[in-house]
Amino acid sequence: MIAFIITAIFILGYVCIAFEHPLRINKAASALITGVLCWTVYILQGDAETVTGELLHHLGETASILFFLLGAMTIVELIDSHNGFDIITRKISTKSKSKLLLLVALITFFLSALLDNLTTAIVMTSLCSKILSDKEDKLWFAGMIVIAANAGGAWSPLGDVTTTMLWIGGQISALNIIKQLLLPSIAVCILPALIISRRFRGKTIAGIPAPESSPKEKRDGKVILIFGIGFLVFVPVFKTLTHLPPFMGMLLALGLMWIITTVIHKTKEPEIAERYTVSKALQKVDTPSILFFLGILLAVAALQSFGLLKELATFLTATLKNDYLIGASLGLLSALVDNVPLVAASQGMYDLTTYPMDHPFWEFLALTTGTGGSAIIIGSAAGVAVMGIEQIDFMWYLKKISWLAILGFVAGIAVFLLQHAITS
Repeated sequence: MIAFIITAIFILGYVCIAFEHPLRINKAASALITGVLCWTVYILQGDAETVTGELLHHLGETASILFFLLGAMTIVELIDSHNGFDIITRKISTKSKSKLLLLVALITFFLSALLDNLTTAIVMTSLCSKILSDKEDKLWFAGMIVIAANAGGAWSPLGDVTTTMLWIGGQISALNIIKQLLLPSIAVCILPALIISRRFRGKTIAGIPAPESSPKEKRDGKVILIFGIGFLVFVPVFKTLTHLPPFMGMLLALGLMWIITTVIHKTKEPEIAERYTVSKALQKVDTPSILFFLGILLAVAALQSFGLLKELATFLTATLKNDYLIGASLGLLSALVDNVPLVAASQGMYDLTTYPMDHPFWEFLALTTGTGGSAIIIGSAAGVAVMGIEQIDFMWYLKKISWLAILGFVAGIAVFLLQHAITS
């Protein structure tokens, strides 16, 4: 009975999020209420001390993602306030929207593997918002960025949190996952990119006037851009060197950016310097999106703690009885619930004696859970971040982008199976 109530609350919350605009209720409110109610029902039937301990454990994991997101968004805001992105936009020579979309998809795909899909999605969406003037164009580009960021993250040990989990857990090795998933991940990205680019065939970008800047302001913008991107690239390196969670590297990066901006503007009038401070950038960060993310992750954590996700994974195993069908199903499920607990449940269900390191099952799971989240805008951290930046409507994404993401998802599976058949 309790399981039914928690599931019903989660589904009802999801519906409220999906119909945010018709209901005129902010998605953050729906997510927060859903998360709190799920845990309230859970604690009523269990030992209060045990449930509270589980909640605090999950809150630690959730907070690490939120602080990472907050740090990355603040650094991007700092770059934007210094007109740093204008340095990049001036280098883009093509005026064709079709070619620009393919270029953005390509950069997002490979940058995501180097940084991670969340940071890359934030940077690229912010960049496109500077280049494009039409709101509809921004939405289509943002949708493509979500698909490309998740596809690029899947084949790199640093690109997606689930691939990182499998790497740290000993289920995959770094070089092998790159070798096995690069081509399938390209398929996931390239098919939607080609289809969307056809929509912009023959259309050109309106010239965006560059802001009036003095030589000193241009130099400041260049410094902030170089340091900002440099620190973002440094985050995965810091994680590898120290084995600390990624949010620690992001907080270090934010602290260093704080010092740099203070030094750069120390001679300016206080009123002028205020516009470029970290405090001002923090005010511009989309806080409701961060609270929305908090609510969703808390709700999913309640499902995980109650054992519903584990039961779901067990049910799929007993019903489907096929590694690839199980992997594909978990990938599509990751669009509805967070892919992290799904992969964690799989790691707990299947030990390394059943599926040793670099077994195709683990590689396939990394591909599907890394890219399946693109099917729904709130199915991945990258999607949630982009949704907040561009204010993408849940239903718009579902109608316009979801089928393209699923098409890419199926293409990636097909390439993986074909590649495996040839090499095995």
